[in-house]
Amino acid sequence: MLTVSDLHVSYGAINALSGVSFTIPQGAIVTLIGGNGAGKTTTLRTISGLLRPRSGSILFRGESITTLPAHTIVARGLCHVPEGRMVFANLSVDENLSMGAYLLRDRERIARNREFVFGVFPRLKERLRQTAGTLSGGEQQMLAIGRALMGDPTFLMLDEPSLGIAPRLIATIFEKIVEINRSQGITILLVEQNANLALEVSSQAYVLETGRVVMQGPSAELRDDPQLRATYLGGGPVT
Repeated sequence: MLTVSDLHVSYGAINALSGVSFTIPQGAIVTLIGGNGAGKTTTLRTISGLLRPRSGSILFRGESITTLPAHTIVARGLCHVPEGRMVFANLSVDENLSMGAYLLRDRERIARNREFVFGVFPRLKERLRQTAGTLSGGEQQMLAIGRALMGDPTFLMLDEPSLGIAPRLIATIFEKIVEINRSQGITILLVEQNANLALEVSSQAYVLETGRVVMQGPSAELRDDPQLRATYLGGGPVT
């Protein structure tokens, strides 16, 4: 569904990505893991059209989106939930969800998407009139994902969904990510510092270090890799 080939991205003289390549099959959950500064967020921002690569290509459903603007990429069904959630703090939950559907014109489709969001995140329905900035971190993350789902995506990119969330809600968020994938067949590219969780819910993983893919393979195999365990999983046996 997505093919990234030899992607090079720079911030001025600083190389952020140096030849990143990977493929994501339709219907899968694939994760990118790596330390701070590895290039994970840059990869997502480049795929979604927020950054322009210096070279390389990005194919979505066999067609190039390498130079397309972000709103055109969203219209093709690829939505990005950014790091830090980025909800519209002064708008209500209801208004945030409506913003996610701004490209859609079919009222019935918008209504169906809204009901699906409420089915996945019933708490959002309870807080529909509440200002988004007053929600907890976990609720804001639910809203950010719900807002993306309102755009009717076939491919969803999630950047650090557990960041800044109370531990008791992290498991819930990841359960919902799996539910979205399985119930709707939405392909998911997941960036997550919590490597254990990311490898647990994904089928395939790529490890980034300083802008390069240094390891890849089935998530279950990578969880058992001694080098990966020592670097990203705390060094002990995987449980």
